[in-house]
Amino acid sequence: MTKSTMTFRRYVVLGVVAVTAPLGDFLLSIGMARVGPVSLSHLSTLIYALKTPQILLGIALLICFFSSYLASLSWADLTYVLPATSIGNVIVALLAHFGKHEHIPLTRWLGIILITAAVGFVTRGPSYTEIPKHHPELEVETR
Repeated sequence: MTKSTMTFRRYVVLGVVAVTAPLGDFLLSIGMARVGPVSLSHLSTLIYALKTPQILLGIALLICFFSSYLASLSWADLTYVLPATSIGNVIVALLAHFGKHEHIPLTRWLGIILITAAVGFVTRGPSYTEIPKHHPELEVETR
C-alpha cells in the first residue's frame, strides 16, 4: 500500500482525530468551570484540577487525539489532515451550544459552515504529495 492510498481504517483514524479533540476540549472546559481560576503560582489548585474526572477524561481524549493525529501525519500531508479533520469545529460549536448553553452568533455559525464546506474541496484531492527522488532545484551547492 502506498502512502497516498486512503483506506477505511485511515478514514476511521481521521474520524478519531476529528472527534476526540473537540470532546477533550469540551470536557476540559466543563472541568475548569467547576474548578475555577487556576494560577501557576498556586500549584495546589492546578493539582486539584488534575484530579477532576472531567479534566482527566478530557486529557485522555486529547492523548488519543494526539496519537491519532501523529499516525495520520505519517501517511498524509498536513494540508490534507488538518482541513479533513476540521469538522471538529462544528462538533465544538454544537457541544458548546447544546452542552454548555453558550450563545453562538450567526456570523460564527456562518464561519463554521464555510470551514465545513471547504473540507469537501480538500478531501477530494490526494492525501499525500509525492516528492520526486531527484529535485535539482532543492539541491544545495557545497564548495
